[in-house]
Formats: sequence, structure tokens, C-alpha cells
Amino acid sequence: MDEAAYRKTLEATHPLLCPFSKALFSACVACSKAGRMNLAERELIVCDEAGLQKRCTRIHDALRHNFGFAIHILHDEAPIPHAQEMRIQCGGLRGLQDVLRGDAEVKDVNELMCAALQRWPEEGDIPFSEVVHAAHLHYQGRHSR
Repeated sequence: MDEAAYRKTLEATHPLLCPFSKALFSACVACSKAGRMNLAERELIVCDEAGLQKRCTRIHDALRHNFGFAIHILHDEAPIPHAQEMRIQCGGLRGLQDVLRGDAEVKDVNELMCAALQRWPEEGDIPFSEVVHAAHLHYQGRHSR
């Protein structure tokens, strides 16, 4: 199966795919608005609401952009290896939670997004340098032995 063609078709037919699906699949975070579905023998995580999915996509894109230097990928369009995407998703969400509340456990991504945007009304107001630093403290990927 051509993975690129699958992804392109998937995004076109399922516009509510969760941008934090890797973090949700790994159970490093949870979200009250996430649902699961199956497609072509694969499990997907989708959002319950289009507006919330767009909001999370904007925050994910901002995290990816701000993590660029830390993960040595300086172009937003460049493909990202799975391990680096996990750093962005798990580490970024935990880092945001820590900067916002001083606790890195993310029990509900939707609630975290609401609280973050209440404190920082524009995505650009979020102190991403602090979030990236906190992410490094609260997420360590698997290490090979």
C-alpha cells in the first residue's frame, strides 16, 4: 500500500482526524472529545467537533514550529519521524500543562486547550520557549539498549 496515497485519501475523507492521535494512542494524554473508528484495518482517532479539531490543529502546528530547533527540523513542511512527533505531541502537551498549571499530567486535551486559550487568547501568545523547555523535562522517549 502506498502510504502517502493512503494518508492523502484519509485526510480528504476524514477531516476530523485528531492532530494529537499519536499521544492519545500511547496514552500519555487523554481527551474527552476524542473518538475511535476503524478504516482499512487501522484504528483512527477523530474529534467530535470540527471547530475543536481546527483549534487543536493550530496548536499542534504551533508546537511543531516551535519544536523545530529542538528536534533539528527547521522546515515546517519537512516530514517528521515518529519519535520526534511523539516529543512534539506528548512532550508539548505535558509542557503546556506544566507551564499553565505546574503539573504535567494531561487528563483532558480539550480542557487544556480551553484553559490555555483563556489565559493566552491567541496561539502566538503562548510562551512556547517555556513549553519546549518543560516538554524536555516531562517527556523522555524510549531509549534503545
